[in-house]
Amino acid sequence: MELFLPDSDATDALGHALAATRPPQAVVHLRGDLGAGKSTLARALLRALGVQGAIRSPTYTLVERYPLADGEAWHLDLYRIGDAGELDFLGLDEAEATLWLVEWPERGQGALPPADLAIEMAVEGQGRRARLLPASAAGHAWGGRLAANADLQRSLLRHTQEDPAGHG
Repeated sequence: MELFLPDSDATDALGHALAATRPPQAVVHLRGDLGAGKSTLARALLRALGVQGAIRSPTYTLVERYPLADGEAWHLDLYRIGDAGELDFLGLDEAEATLWLVEWPERGQGALPPADLAIEMAVEGQGRRARLLPASAAGHAWGGRLAANADLQRSLLRHTQEDPAGHG
């Protein structure tokens, strides 16, 4: 599934749709250049899952943990690590998190659980392009629920129609 996100409201709509359709356990790999919108999308998803207060970027801490109604979400930003072995010091136990949001997952290759869903983000004009790539059975089912999500379709259609650049 590929989506054009003309503004932050559209990115929030995608985050809400991801939250509303997510499986009980999920690993999401967020890929894209600096400024592509990975943290913005992660923040929107976490907010839609009920996270209150500040949602900090884990750029310097490497991992931020957030309580959810059904477990815990971990937001990782691996941009600053030099080797996947550095993740051993973070005390990450796959069984503890119900949701993993991993930015720059290629830097932790071999030390991370496999993705259920990879989201590639890229700047396009004034907006962002999001490409959702299911990578497991749970990811394929999640993608199907997203594709059928009428609220997401309405929101993105509305934002696309409002987009003066005519993307869509």
